[in-house]
Parts: sequence; C-alpha cells; structure tokens
Amino acid sequence: MRYPLRVTIFPKQQRFAVIGAGISGLSVARMLSEQGHSITLFEKEGTPGGLVRCERVEGVLYHCVGGHVFNSRNKAVLDWFWQQLDKADFDLATRHAVVSLADGTRVDYPIENHLYQMPEEMRNAVLEDLLHIVQTGYPEDTNFADFLRYRFGETLYREYFAPYNRKIWRRSLADVPLHWLEGKLPMPTVKEILAANIGQVKEMQMVHSTFHYPRSGGSQFVADSLARGLDIRYDSPVETLTRNGDKWSICGEEFDAVIFCGNVKALPAMLQGAGISLPGVETLQYHGTTSVLCEVEANPYSWIYMPGEAHESHRIICTGNFAASNSPAGMSTATIEFSEEMSREEIEEQLRRIPFSPRYITHRYTPCTYPVQDGETRNIIETAKTTLKPHSIYLLGRFAEWEYYNMDAAMAAAMKLIRQLEA
Repeated sequence: MRYPLRVTIFPKQQRFAVIGAGISGLSVARMLSEQGHSITLFEKEGTPGGLVRCERVEGVLYHCVGGHVFNSRNKAVLDWFWQQLDKADFDLATRHAVVSLADGTRVDYPIENHLYQMPEEMRNAVLEDLLHIVQTGYPEDTNFADFLRYRFGETLYREYFAPYNRKIWRRSLADVPLHWLEGKLPMPTVKEILAANIGQVKEMQMVHSTFHYPRSGGSQFVADSLARGLDIRYDSPVETLTRNGDKWSICGEEFDAVIFCGNVKALPAMLQGAGISLPGVETLQYHGTTSVLCEVEANPYSWIYMPGEAHESHRIICTGNFAASNSPAGMSTATIEFSEEMSREEIEEQLRRIPFSPRYITHRYTPCTYPVQDGETRNIIETAKTTLKPHSIYLLGRFAEWEYYNMDAAMAAAMKLIRQLEA
C-alpha cells in the first residue's frame, strides 16, 4: 500500500510546471501531486528518466549513463521510495567492487581496507605512509588533492586516488574544493584502516554496500514507476518561459510556479525578456561521458575501478551482474565509461587495452553528466535561487543545483525544496 507524504505547502491548490522528467522532476512532481496540486511535467525526450534512462540493445539492458542503483541512509527517502514502489519488484544485492591496479592486481574496494591484497612492496610503502600520518597528524584539508594525500598517504594517492580521479574529473584535483564531495568520500582514521586490515573486515558502512535493484528494467523501471499517473508532456522541449501577469506561460499553458530540473546554464536564454539576470551561470563547468555497452568475460564484480594509465576508461560497471534479466542467458555484459566524447574507432582501440576482454555492442555520448564545482559554484547557484524565488521559479536536480546527486540524494533534495516552499 502507498501512503502520501503528509505536507501542506500552500493554503490553496497551485498549478506547477516541472521542467525535466528525470528522477528529481518525477520525485517532486509526485510529492506535490500527493498534496492535491496540479502538476504538468515537460520532458524533451520520449521517455522519463534523464540520466538513469535505460534501453534494450541486442537483448541487453543498457544503462545509457552509469549504472544506477538505489539505497539510502535517509529514512525519509527510504520510506517515501517504498511508498511509491513495491519491494517485491527488487532484489537486495551486496556490492562487490574491486580496484584493478596498473599491474593487473585486483584489490577489493575500498582499497584502504584491503591493503593485505596488494603486492608486498606497495603494501609496505602504504604502511610507512600511514605510520607517518600517525606521527604528524592530519593537516587541514583545503582541496580534494590534499584530502586524499593527507588522509591515505602518498602511495595510495599516487597508485590509485590521483590517477583514478584525474580520469574522471579531467582537471587538477587541487582545483576541486573539498566541500563539494562532503558525504561522498570515505574518511577513515589510520586506526580504522589498520583494524579493517588486521581483522579483514568487509566494509558494510558505505551507503551502497548493499543496494536495491529492480528484477527487470533496471533504473528505467524506477523512472517508469514514478512517472505512472503523472501528466507528462513527452517530446516537449521548453525553449522559453514567458511572464503573463502573475503566471508563467509554457508551451501555451499557464502556471503559478515553475520547478526547473534541467541544466541551469540554459535558463538565462529561456528567460530572455523576463528581466531576470543570473550572473555567473555561464561560467559553470561540467563534462560528459561516453558510455560503452560491451560483452565482457564472466566475473563476480559489480564495479571495477581502473586507475592505470594504459587506457582512458576509469571504470567498468558490470550491470549484467545486477539482475539476471539484464543480459541473455550465458552472456556477461557491462558498461565501460570514458570521460568526454570518443569516436567508435577510438573506443575500439581503447577496448583492446582494457581487462575482461570487452567486445563492443554500442555506445552513447552524453554531454552533461558530471557537474564540476570550484570555489564560486555554490555562491553562483545560491544567488540564482535567491533571484528566482520571488518569481516563483525553483531549481532542483543535479544540473539545476550543480550538485553531484545520486538517485537518493535527488529525492532528498526534492523533499528539502518542499520544506522550503512550505516555510
């Protein structure tokens, strides 16, 4: 049985336009509709889902970007999610991730808890680094590079953390502010690292140590389920937002308020003529992902992280292992990710260097997958929110708020927005 979220936002029913039917847009639309508000979603694609969208190619479920799964430490998010979906449609899986080092050694993830699986020389060097940290203490972290170096030591930084993260972010890690990654990074003490290795304790504290995954349809099943019953205008890109008195006109319809879940960099052009300025939005940085669907050697893993410099890919997501329905019987499949755009010829050449003998099936380049923050990003977004709020426009989602949201974080952000509207 599904129960509505009991929140009263406005004293009377409002008509909301939600731009974008990804997880953020779908979540906030359901939450508002449960309050009796009238919601219309505008989606430029023909299906819901945004970055969690999936499709079938040669009988294989293809996560077009990433490999999205669900779990959360946020009880409100968990409760709401299971009010919308049935646990009987999901399996609870245990995460089995591994780091494939440059020399081919595979070390279970998180790497710092499995030092005993490393080659002896590397293991001893890491131990020396950790003892040095004990003697000198933790200096104040000012950026992502400092955090990784001072928390885990030079050897782990050099062999794993630095090359892996450079592949993803394509920039100096010293330019990445630490506050952006709060809540997304492990922060073990040396004592905790050594205790995990001595006891060979399996890490079960990370949010996705276990995860829920649909028995059929992958993350597209989640999007389709959240979309059910909502008024969604597919194949309807929004190009302009026009002010008409105290209403917003979108595609010929009028609304009391707009929740924008698209890319905030597109918003100034949509608001031309409305007299609303969003300074700094044009400077926001991001990059895209080429996601390659492949057949791979059978393996027991869920994620394979690859810091080595022999190729450009940073990870293999073994989505074929997430559910039996994801691949034809006897076939093992995965998506292999590269930052930025790559041609078919470049991909084929890269695949020859990647472990697990990947065989190309298809690929897709998505220009906007990772928002990248610097020291000014959050100020720019906060200024935009403050500017837009009096005009009844609200920002929500990964590229509207320029935050690296996973599925559960997107739902939590929708709840936060509703609380702010209520206040």
